[in-house]
Amino acid sequence: MEFNPYGGTAARVAVVIVNAAGAPPEELVSRLRAEDMRLTSLTTAQARDVAEWAERLRQVFAEPDVGRRVELLNTLLADSACRPHISRHHGKPPHIHYAAEDDGWVRRIQAYTAGGLAHLLCDDPARMGVCAREGCDVVYVDTSRNGRRRFCSTRCATRVHVADHRERQRVFQATTTASLQCGA
Repeated sequence: MEFNPYGGTAARVAVVIVNAAGAPPEELVSRLRAEDMRLTSLTTAQARDVAEWAERLRQVFAEPDVGRRVELLNTLLADSACRPHISRHHGKPPHIHYAAEDDGWVRRIQAYTAGGLAHLLCDDPARMGVCAREGCDVVYVDTSRNGRRRFCSTRCATRVHVADHRERQRVFQATTTASLQCGA
């Protein structure tokens, strides 16, 4: 059994759809199925609706002010008509669904992701964000032990740390060279 106090699977699905913005319907379905969503297809119009929703979710990830995040998320919860209920299907143990079984996939994705981010926001709002590397707009949910993640991946973190190191070395070299020239 997975226990994740940082929004769980629903928050991961929010990350997936935000980071997949503009992906073709087949790719979006594949990414969502990898998160254990049981959808089989999305039309182009549905994928466009999900992409529009993803842009609204991105605002929540990018907003640094917790009070404003709460406002944004409350609007998303209201717009998704989130109606949590306990479900049992496909041999799974009881679990929470955020939309009715007969709701369409777009509505279900909206309710699920809004609900997941609401849990995350209430548990620890600092655990969601956008990569701190300039030029990278990938969003993430921080599930690390210490909760200090600032980058979407170790690759982005390494790029920033190497660039910072090189800048410090450049400044040190310039300072050392200037000191030697003045002292001579």
